[in-house]
Amino acid sequence: MRVELLYFDGCPNWTVADERLGEALRALGREDVAVEPCLVQSAAQAESLAFVGSPSIRVDGADPFASGKEQIGLSFGCTRRRSGSAARRPSTSSSRH
Repeated sequence: MRVELLYFDGCPNWTVADERLGEALRALGREDVAVEPCLVQSAAQAESLAFVGSPSIRVDGADPFASGKEQIGLSFGCTRRRSGSAARRPSTSSSRH
């Protein structure tokens, strides 16, 4: 399993997302999986990565929180709770799914 955490410099939420991903992986017994941070540094890089906001999480190349309606670019991301409401940061429990 490959887990990536994409973010841009100055994002206030990426470190919390990193902590929660670690918690979720430990809860799943996946201490063998390291979260790979990826600093997105330009609009061109955001475009090439299909970056939908900071922070973004990808598991095996797919964003488990994406709806398919997100805009690509250097912006702050929102994830969706299971209820459908928006959240700035994924919860530990939602990161497990």
